[in-house]
Amino acid sequence: MTQAKTDSASVSGKRAGRRHRKVKILATLGPASNSRDMIEALFRAGADAFRINMSHGEHEGHAAAIAHIRKLEQKLRRPITILCDLQGPKLRVGKFAGGEAIIRHGSHFTLDRDETPGDENRVCLPHPELFGILEKGDRLLLDDGKLRLRVIRADKDAILTSAEVGGKISDRKGLNIPDAVIPLAALTEKDRKDMAFALDQGADWIALSFVQRPEDVAEARRLIDGRAALIAKIEKPSAVNRLDEILELSDAVMVARGDLGVEMAPEEVPPLQKNIVAAARRSGKPVVVATQMLESMITAPTPTRAEVSDVATAVYDGADAVMLSAETAAGEWPVESVSIMDRIAAHVEGDPGYHERVHLTETLPDATTADALAASCAQIAETVSTSAIVCFTGSGSTARRVTRERPLAPVLVLTPTRATARRLGLLWGAHAVVTKDIGSFEEMIGKGKRMALRHGFGQAGDRCIALAGVPFGTPGSTNVLHIVTLTGDELKGYER
Repeated sequence: MTQAKTDSASVSGKRAGRRHRKVKILATLGPASNSRDMIEALFRAGADAFRINMSHGEHEGHAAAIAHIRKLEQKLRRPITILCDLQGPKLRVGKFAGGEAIIRHGSHFTLDRDETPGDENRVCLPHPELFGILEKGDRLLLDDGKLRLRVIRADKDAILTSAEVGGKISDRKGLNIPDAVIPLAALTEKDRKDMAFALDQGADWIALSFVQRPEDVAEARRLIDGRAALIAKIEKPSAVNRLDEILELSDAVMVARGDLGVEMAPEEVPPLQKNIVAAARRSGKPVVVATQMLESMITAPTPTRAEVSDVATAVYDGADAVMLSAETAAGEWPVESVSIMDRIAAHVEGDPGYHERVHLTETLPDATTADALAASCAQIAETVSTSAIVCFTGSGSTARRVTRERPLAPVLVLTPTRATARRLGLLWGAHAVVTKDIGSFEEMIGKGKRMALRHGFGQAGDRCIALAGVPFGTPGSTNVLHIVTLTGDELKGYER
């Protein structure tokens, strides 16, 4: 390798992936976007992380997409985040004679254990565990809430309902039961196989669907055994009711507004979204806002004004990441969807009122040295002109503490652990770089200054904050904060 002969600007220009916004973009891959060229186009347009939806496709196709991402990672010399989203237990009705039926408004309709094809009066419910747990007055929502039934009577063989909202229904449509905790494990046999595949493929995050209780998260953590980070999807009222416990056991949460909006009244979802984002921020856990953010861009080259406002609201609230689903997985404008989301986020963060609004959520530090120093970083960045906060971390905990405070300065995270760098792709404001570990205070200062220059986080005369733990390499030992001034000479004599 040759010695660095260029200034910081030209060096940073040769390194891909530096974002000038802090919220992250999670893009779902699918038939419209899982090719090598499209994945690179999405990344260059602004995607920081990629979601593999295990509900669709086969392992062979998912493995190919993951391989494309890892090759792109090598090409661009940037850690790229992969999230594998498990399907979870899907409740569905059985089949109908002729493939469909019309349930009349106000009529009685029965779900039973008879496997005979259904009609306008009844259909099989192939989930024996549901019989006997439902009570009079419970709601049953069919086909993403398009049809609504109310339980009149339920016993061990049949559930008699009244159709409050009828309509056409066809084979194997989905069923949501918002008023009861369903006696189903969050992990089906398919999920267990998909999780094993995802872990073998080196996925950075596993998303757990239809979480109802903390025990669901605990079971998934046991099976993951530290090989990936775990994100709990909040999409059921029962999960909302136990949010604090679920947050404690998770590495992150996702506001999965699709099913949450089916199981709850539409007007309940916006305040819930704000409350979940705020709770996650207070706990120092990343939070992703997902589903229907730019839904019209599945078929249109531009979003509606309401969708733009929706994305902006999540950014103003301080969400760590915003997600695109069908927009990039199956839509006609995947790259444009990422590009527009990138522009919305950057424009919001450039609003003079953004910093004040993002701090409407108070994040009080715990009574620890590490939290006190992280909070100090944010305060110093506001008081003193600072080009970057440079964190040295092995596990990522230092970076999570710092970014919880939503500081003005960008956060450059230096870690010797590639898995840590990849997982930080969902963390607000974090730009992770894999580098050799440090062994002394002097080495920390020297490397921090060099990396800030090399990756475009400052130039000669700028001040940076360096944060680390001594002794180095000891998890959770953050106890050193140092303010340094870049001279511009730090790169001389060092390899790129």
